[in-house]
Amino acid sequence: MSNSKNRESIGHFKDKNGGVKAKIEGSDKQKFALYITPQSMDTVNLLYKSDNCSSRSEFIEKAVKFYTGYICASKSVNYISPLLTSMLDSVVLNSEQRISRNLFKIAVELGKLSHMIAAANEVDDDTVKELHKMCVDEVRHINGLICFESAVKFQQED
Repeated sequence: MSNSKNRESIGHFKDKNGGVKAKIEGSDKQKFALYITPQSMDTVNLLYKSDNCSSRSEFIEKAVKFYTGYICASKSVNYISPLLTSMLDSVVLNSEQRISRNLFKIAVELGKLSHMIAAANEVDDDTVKELHKMCVDEVRHINGLICFESAVKFQQED
């Protein structure tokens, strides 16, 4: 009896290519021939129950869905990666331009201060060279963190 019920519940239809396929009533599943290695079939037989699958077919369908998801994800990485790279390049370029503009403004202000100090004080070439050497050594020593208070303290020591 169970064979007759199974036969009655399986219908056959022709696909686009003229092949005959079986369709189980009450589901959207199709029956087809599957050629699989004995080792793969042994693996399916060992694992399908531990994955809470009611049949080997369900296990294989889960495996197919997992693998197609994996392929789609790798394609999306190939799509997203250049997108992220171009976005990060844009952010870095904008930051670089902003920093460059600010450095230019600071250099202009420093130039104005230097000219005002030079105009107000008569300084000979040897003093300028010594001052330059001293400032280069100081900036190297303090890693570029110039503190006005320490410069004032240094000048008052002399």
